[in-house]
Amino acid sequence: MIQKTYAQEEEKIDVEQSAEVFLEEYTDEFQENFFEALKQKGIQNYDRAISLFLECKHLEPTNSVVDYELAKVNFLDKQYIRAQQYAVEALNAQPTDYWHLELLLNILEKQGSNVNTIKQNIPFLNNKLQENLAIIYFKRKKYKDALKVLEDFENSQFATDLAQKISDSIQKRTKTQTTVLSHEVKPSKKEDDPLLHYKLKIEALLEKRDYKQMEQVSKEALDSYPLQPYFYFAYGKALNGVSKSLKATEVLESALDYILDDTDLTNKIYIELSKAYTAIGNTSKANEYSNKIKSGL
Repeated sequence: MIQKTYAQEEEKIDVEQSAEVFLEEYTDEFQENFFEALKQKGIQNYDRAISLFLECKHLEPTNSVVDYELAKVNFLDKQYIRAQQYAVEALNAQPTDYWHLELLLNILEKQGSNVNTIKQNIPFLNNKLQENLAIIYFKRKKYKDALKVLEDFENSQFATDLAQKISDSIQKRTKTQTTVLSHEVKPSKKEDDPLLHYKLKIEALLEKRDYKQMEQVSKEALDSYPLQPYFYFAYGKALNGVSKSLKATEVLESALDYILDDTDLTNKIYIELSKAYTAIGNTSKANEYSNKIKSGL
């Protein structure tokens, strides 16, 4: 019982630190309700969490973060219709947000549906939303769906890079050198190397332990190059460094979806995931990733 209480206190502390910047702009009443809602969601008291988030929405009707949290907690409570309503509102407010789209797809999937059924209700043609959609399909190994989205990306470096990753993944899975993709991938010529520029800048910030600046730079790099696992790692490490461990777990676990053969980077991600889960009091997950480092998996 003591251990459970301690873990919950640790999670409460981390949640408060993670939300600190977001809540600076809002009233004491809003902050109190928001913190308590996150706490109640964490201990799976979903009815109470929903009630508190609704109080936040009453105070800030157009706040997309509240809509996202309402979508998430209703999804956890298996209230999928209500969850979809809030997820659509959140995505309309921030159509470029990857996590908003991923949550909406999860909600639709649980209902046996897909994004095509709600295309008219969201900014479906937004370019960044389309990129995020293709990435999500890729992560879920829905390669045909991902390539279908890429058809609208003409002369796009993003489409070229993702199509190559899909090709590599298919060839690795089938253990054949036969290319089964109709999407032709052509190597691009670069006058300079912006990927290297970002990496060097991040490494310099990491050496100085300037996690606040590193958070901004790595997020910018990830927005520009959403298929690069190193930028997920850098962003996740920076989030850990500024005590945003809840967000770090999401980012770092996404990184694992993009790694094919890079043991060194994989182990670095496992280390950060173990730290992040330790920070939020989830010792089970922390040990799971710690053991993966030791075993070299």
